[in-house]
Amino acid sequence: MQNYKLPLNKRRLQQRAQVETPDSVYWGRLAKPELLKEHNAIDYLDFSPSDPDNFAVTCSERVQIYNLVTKLLVRNLSRFKKTAYGATFRQDGQFLAAGDEEGHVKLFDSTRNIMRLFKGHTAPVHRTFFTADKLQLASFGDDKVVRLRDLANGKVVQTYKDTHTDYVRAGAMHPQAGHVFVSGGYDGKINLYDTRAKKAVQRTVDHGAPVESMLFLPNGSIFVSAGGNQVRLWDLINGCRLFTMMSQHHKTITCLRLGSDGRRLLSGGLDGKVKIYDMSTYRTVHTLTYPNAVRSLAVADGDKAVVAGMVDGQVSIRRMTADSKPSDLEKIREDLARNNFTSRKPTNNTQEGDPIIKDRVQEPKLISYDVHFLPFNCKEALDEVMHAQKMENQPELVVAVITDLLHRGSLEKALTGRREAELVRFIDFICNHLGEMRFVRPLLMAASRILDVLEQHLVGYSDKLMEALQRLSLAMQEEVRLTADLMRLKGALHMHMHALQIR
Repeated sequence: MQNYKLPLNKRRLQQRAQVETPDSVYWGRLAKPELLKEHNAIDYLDFSPSDPDNFAVTCSERVQIYNLVTKLLVRNLSRFKKTAYGATFRQDGQFLAAGDEEGHVKLFDSTRNIMRLFKGHTAPVHRTFFTADKLQLASFGDDKVVRLRDLANGKVVQTYKDTHTDYVRAGAMHPQAGHVFVSGGYDGKINLYDTRAKKAVQRTVDHGAPVESMLFLPNGSIFVSAGGNQVRLWDLINGCRLFTMMSQHHKTITCLRLGSDGRRLLSGGLDGKVKIYDMSTYRTVHTLTYPNAVRSLAVADGDKAVVAGMVDGQVSIRRMTADSKPSDLEKIREDLARNNFTSRKPTNNTQEGDPIIKDRVQEPKLISYDVHFLPFNCKEALDEVMHAQKMENQPELVVAVITDLLHRGSLEKALTGRREAELVRFIDFICNHLGEMRFVRPLLMAASRILDVLEQHLVGYSDKLMEALQRLSLAMQEEVRLTADLMRLKGALHMHMHALQIR
């Protein structure tokens, strides 16, 4: 009988591998992000229709146009006295309009000259959009007013007052009908306008949270609103009826964009995620992760690139690899189906009854921390995984060692007598990963053990260690609050299901 030590089992703590799908393959072709750095949060991003390699970045008191390939500054529109907002290209790329904090709307031509200066708003104008016929411009202001202006003579065509009771910071123009558009306000209301009708607002619906972004789908029959952590789709044909709702973000959704020729919807949020939805099933098919909260988003024509602007002033540019286009999704789907079919076929020619000789079982190779476990050197085993790089890149390995020490009853011994810097690093690791479901049970027990260690020598610790303990306390309080919220939600769901059964 063989007698050897089994290596530490860390596979049960690793995240499950994602299933390979056509969208994961397609969007996985996006290259590593290339970064541009601005001095303030990126308010808005927009690609030029006439020159698809150029995109406008609205940030602070200027609008800058960059080249997608060279990452060089093409034009700098700095004709703003205060903060600029929402620079948007017209459908032909010949003009660009932007609002500002003074309540003005400025119209630039292709040579960065100001063609027109529109006044009238008494508060900042955050969004401006051109109508489908390219003849008019809509502006949405913090003064709760929506204005429609004629580009040729600069006159106000329509003014919609008292249609919102809070800031109006979102809107969208119908892609085909130049007389139809929608506005979304921080009062949670969405208004549908028709400039031909005598009545100002044709329909009003409630999003349920401050509306941050809106857009129409290419056929114009459905419009999308984003606010809070929800994306809602409204059926324009059936009286703006709520069509479906998607809630995949943990924090506020700030921006919406269409990709893959309108077959995919992208939403960016303050949780640092960009969710990609299939518009035929309305399900999340892929997720892009960013290092900071996403404030704005733009997708180049043909999915050539995805550009995200963040609250720290970074602009992340992820370009699609060569020869990738939206039509590849169907080809990838066929290839995956063919490969799955092939993998199910038997790969050996062994007939029934043939003897199968298995290879001799080899003794598993032990890694350094496994070697330390053999003579019960618990402190040395913990030392092997307490390096900053392993704690950041291999948290499942650290938790696996902690779990083994807990089973042996030796974690307290392994933590006793350590320097304060090591204890602070251990506490910070618990705080950073306490919210992950796969780690929560062993890390709660580890937090209890380190408190037992510190309880013996509480006097004389430095401010850094006391601050780390304060962070641990806040992390534990957040877990308790989240658990209480989930229990209340569970109770509400049980009541709702019980009421449905009675009916």
